[in-house]
Amino acid sequence: MKRIKEELYKQCMHYAEDCIQASRQAINDAIESANDDTKSSAGDKYETGREMMQQEIDRNRKQLDEAVKMKNLLLSIDQNQVSDTVQNGSLVITNLGKFYISISRGQLVADGNNYFAVSAVSPIGAKLIRQKKGYEFNFNGKIFKIEDVL
Repeated sequence: MKRIKEELYKQCMHYAEDCIQASRQAINDAIESANDDTKSSAGDKYETGREMMQQEIDRNRKQLDEAVKMKNLLLSIDQNQVSDTVQNGSLVITNLGKFYISISRGQLVADGNNYFAVSAVSPIGAKLIRQKKGYEFNFNGKIFKIEDVL
């Protein structure tokens, strides 16, 4: 199971790094576009275009901030830590699915099995965090039971 946790961690880290790179590229593209617009526009059209580019830059900076937070959360996970209580970095096996508590990434595949990378603050993550093997809870009308915490 340690190998599976390492694979899930790598997939999540790769996702966070891709998000960071994409956000940085989008910011650079918007800045470049705004600079090009400055050279070729004048008057109200220039001001409107410039404002639209600034909004695009701001939106991408927020996305970059979120991606950096995701990466920092992943970096804070001690992959060697073993606990019987669900925490960030835990692999939680339930009767209705397998969850890797880390970032909200969605479905991942490792060793031919499906896992769901979920944040501890997501609705299902909040039900799982700080719980132990044997814990049961209702989520979306289904009864989940924690079978193992790795």
